[in-house]
Amino acid sequence: MKIIPEQTLPSASTARLPAPGTQRTRRRRRPTGEPPPLPRHLQISAVGWLIAAVLLIGLVIVVFAGGTRGLAVDITVADDAVVSWLGGLNVPGLVAVMQVLAMLSSWWLLKALSVGLILALLALRRFRHLIVYAILSGVLSLITTDVLGAIAQRPRPFGVLIRTSWGGWALPSLQLTTLAFLMVVVLYTLVPEGRWRNVGKFAATGLVALTALGRVVLGAEAPTDVLVGVAIGVTLPLLAFRWFTPTSVFPISYRRGRSAHLDVGGARGLAIHQGLRDQLGLVVEKVKPFGLAGSGGSTPLRVTVKGDPPTYLFAKLYARGHLRADRWYKLGRELLYGRLEDEKPFNTVRRLVQQEDYALSLMQRAGLPSPTPYGFVELTPDREYLLVTEFFDGAVELGEAEVDDQVIDDGLAIIRKLWDAGLAHRDVKPANLLVHDHRMLLIDVAFVEARPSPWRQAVDLANMMLCLGLRSNAERVYQRALREFTVEEISEGFAAARGLALPSQLRHLLREQGRNLHDEFIRLLPSAPQPIPIQRWSFRRVGLMMAMLALLAVVGLALAGSLIDDVATRTPLQIDNLGCTHLEPLWLQAQAVPSASLVPCVRSLPTGWTVGNVFVNDGRSVISLDNDRSGHGAMVVRLTATCDPAGATPIRSDERDVRRYQRSESRPGTFSSTRFDVFPGGCVTTHLSAPTARAAAVATEAPRILGFTSRQTLKQGLEQRSGGRLRLDPREAP
Repeated sequence: MKIIPEQTLPSASTARLPAPGTQRTRRRRRPTGEPPPLPRHLQISAVGWLIAAVLLIGLVIVVFAGGTRGLAVDITVADDAVVSWLGGLNVPGLVAVMQVLAMLSSWWLLKALSVGLILALLALRRFRHLIVYAILSGVLSLITTDVLGAIAQRPRPFGVLIRTSWGGWALPSLQLTTLAFLMVVVLYTLVPEGRWRNVGKFAATGLVALTALGRVVLGAEAPTDVLVGVAIGVTLPLLAFRWFTPTSVFPISYRRGRSAHLDVGGARGLAIHQGLRDQLGLVVEKVKPFGLAGSGGSTPLRVTVKGDPPTYLFAKLYARGHLRADRWYKLGRELLYGRLEDEKPFNTVRRLVQQEDYALSLMQRAGLPSPTPYGFVELTPDREYLLVTEFFDGAVELGEAEVDDQVIDDGLAIIRKLWDAGLAHRDVKPANLLVHDHRMLLIDVAFVEARPSPWRQAVDLANMMLCLGLRSNAERVYQRALREFTVEEISEGFAAARGLALPSQLRHLLREQGRNLHDEFIRLLPSAPQPIPIQRWSFRRVGLMMAMLALLAVVGLALAGSLIDDVATRTPLQIDNLGCTHLEPLWLQAQAVPSASLVPCVRSLPTGWTVGNVFVNDGRSVISLDNDRSGHGAMVVRLTATCDPAGATPIRSDERDVRRYQRSESRPGTFSSTRFDVFPGGCVTTHLSAPTARAAAVATEAPRILGFTSRQTLKQGLEQRSGGRLRLDPREAP
């Protein structure tokens, strides 16, 4: 074994505490019950919207779950009275203005806004916001259509002429829900917090309110539909973005900088001053960001302590965002390489800061030239902490310093001392290597690991030599390294240092210089080392990969669904019962085609037949029925105001006032038939398709399935339910 004389390093362990002239106070214990320097507050607006949304959703379920009966009738009567009064205002040009306002919630405009939002988030690389938005889109559809719509089953306002596009159940209003939802998403993903976001909130509120007014005046929505829809559309993204992408952690900014760097003004700045005074006894004069360019995992600060003369200290502000970043960093490494060593994420910010404070003590004990720790300050329990250390005044980063033999020897001796102490720094890069009076200092020990793997120690050596080589040359560094390390140890270092083993700043500087410094060192070795494989496979890694792929698939499907959804033309009712006595969906179909004297319904379902889905939009309704042997959509029934039975053969009809036509369109192996039922004000087109072997059975069973309910019967049913207070159609002008 090679015997090497011990190198003398500049020791930070002799660094004094703040100078004698520094103003100090007695440390103060916070009394029980007193809030911390930076209390955590849940914004009142979010709580208010949450309470309102929960109450409204609960009331909707309680009131409307039983159909248009009891209290639901009373609310509908009040709503329809408002809609009727507003729609009956005789103001010149009112309808035209309201139609323009209603167009702001048209589906083509909402889709364009959604596409633009996704492209903007991709361009700005706000992937966390994009993932939250994608998941929220699916949750929004689930709540509005699959849950509330299917439970409430509320038709459009009765007794008024609907003069704009609509689709599906009225409660909640799908288009206004989506508009409010997108407005809040835009505010919390694209608009910076502060004045611009506040202005945007007023603008969005006005836009949604005017659009809602337009749709109410035109008869498409009632006030209750609007209130419930807007409450859901605002509450969901408001809570989600404040919880998963809080502005304090993921700020929306168009200035250069990193999201890891928090604002240290305002309430946080006052909390830092108070915490340093109460918990460390330091009277602070000024706190300002320092060295932001080389830091991505915290907010570095220079603290000026009052005194004669003033003293500088260094501080690192840690928050929940840095904890999340650490988790994502370690997750990414595990997915790419597996667990090379113990890289378990921290559970709280407190544990993260305690680890670095302890690591600083380990470095001091090992005699390494690292900052003296002065303790840490709690700003918000388990959420925000400030680590305080010695400040190396006058020191410059290695990337800007003059590197001579003394600096090279110091850097190599640091690695040797780390090895001897059983430590690994794990983040050796120019930003963490300072030079002061031609001596090297080592900072940022957050990732220090005790008893690391041999692979990790070898990587530290190679990274140090690469950092030194950036400001010198490979041969000079290599020759000095032979005084501290054997050829075998150096070879092992460069065999291990690949990929994510090199810090991102070091990789960037190597590319910027256009040098393949790694290969330059390899050529100096007696023989090129065999690269050390760093892939580590485990059941955990495979499981994580599968989970991430599943998450990406869910996000992709949610985004695709929000873009290609044909809800504008096929709005589902999410029901499986369209019986001729189930009045709510029949009223809605009657509203879709107000001229139709009959509406289709399901008279009976033979064995093997089920209602697949029912789509209702203004001007049409579509009923899809499935057969267990003929497949989905074996029978599709479409109600419209008119149809074209050209080429069809007249056949006998067993329905009064209905003229029936039939046209066969069979192809080899497939039976296909279309039937047209034409009656006053409407037409029902029934299309059958089945394998040829099932043609006879389908043709026999189909006539027993479809029935009709007259408009007069629906009018009588509504008047009976409401005690004569509701009418299906508008009153005719005298």
